[in-house]
Amino acid sequence: MRPGERPEPGQVEATRPGDTGTWRSLNSVAPGGETTERSSAHATVRRFTDNLSLRARLTLIYGMLFFAAGSLLVLVNYLVVAVLLNALLAEESLAELIEHSHHIEQVLTHVTRFSLLALFLVGLLAVALGYAVAGRALSPLQKITRIARRLSERSLHERIALSGPDDEIRELADTFDGMLERLDRAFDGQRRFVANASHELRTPLAINRTLLEVALSAPDVSPDLKTVGQTLLETNARHERLIDGLLFLAKSDRELEVKAKVDLGEVAGTVLSQLSADLDSSGLSLRQDLRPAPVVGDPVLLERLVANLVENALKYNVDDGEITVRSGMYEGMPAVQVENSGKLIPAYEIEGLFEPFRRGSGDRVGSGRSAGLGLSIVRSVVRAHEGVVTAWPRAGGGLVVTVCLPVPPGQGGESGDRR
Repeated sequence: MRPGERPEPGQVEATRPGDTGTWRSLNSVAPGGETTERSSAHATVRRFTDNLSLRARLTLIYGMLFFAAGSLLVLVNYLVVAVLLNALLAEESLAELIEHSHHIEQVLTHVTRFSLLALFLVGLLAVALGYAVAGRALSPLQKITRIARRLSERSLHERIALSGPDDEIRELADTFDGMLERLDRAFDGQRRFVANASHELRTPLAINRTLLEVALSAPDVSPDLKTVGQTLLETNARHERLIDGLLFLAKSDRELEVKAKVDLGEVAGTVLSQLSADLDSSGLSLRQDLRPAPVVGDPVLLERLVANLVENALKYNVDDGEITVRSGMYEGMPAVQVENSGKLIPAYEIEGLFEPFRRGSGDRVGSGRSAGLGLSIVRSVVRAHEGVVTAWPRAGGGLVVTVCLPVPPGQGGESGDRR
């Protein structure tokens, strides 16, 4: 993208020279004017009605029913008092009835006024009691909601185990526990199958590599045979990378077993030093701005995460391209961001890049440079650390991937460093 040009909607502006420390973000400009204000007010009202809790709705229903029944009771009370007064004065003469009619109207007016006042006061008390009763009745559902929010495919071993009467809510909790049991077995079986299959496949691949290397080391090997052997070695190496990726993917899909304090800035620096030879030989321009970003997690998984991002930026780039790596606090969260030039990537293809065996070119097996598991492993590691990974197309071609992880416990979130 030329200097001064604005990125197209859905794209992130490329990093300009000297602006390495500025985080890339996807900004959306909303049109101004009266239409925006009206739509904003409509959205606010709709958000309020949509977000009205079940407890509040039950309270409103209780209150409306009470006021409806109370109003009917006031009407019945008015009619009963009127009938009784008329019955008491039924034997009096016409002159006495006319004389006492004014008093009857005053009595009925006072009865109605005090009945309505009592209805209002008792109605407020009924609404408060209805709110408390609704909260008590919905407390089992709140427990189910809390556990469901805490669950993921790595913590499916938890159960609701709701106690109490054998009612509809208890039946719902037991059904949910049964579903969790089936999901836990399914996910555990899937992970064990991938791990076991990967381990079983590594042995014959290692044997094949050894046999090929021994055969190619013989002095009487013909050039044609040597060419075929080198091709087979490259194919075998690609299969080994695929198996290693599957093993790592199976490991990262599990719950974290190691939790230590890690600085993403140091991890990124280590990864860049390990890949320095590849970066130098690629001819790409490397720009970095590594600032402290403390997190709690598995150091091996986090190092693999950053390495996959950098390797992905290295492999899917263009001649005389560039790579920008930055770490620090982004919107109050420890983060690492890798930006690279490359071919234009439509926004609708971004989500597919995180699927296994998917590449930017759209093919599944056509590239021999990687196994197609790089970003899949990145997303799996981020999920294991309860973080968020986002990717945006870069103006002029390429990709911007941002990984944000939770703030370590006991350390207050700082303000977002947008620099």
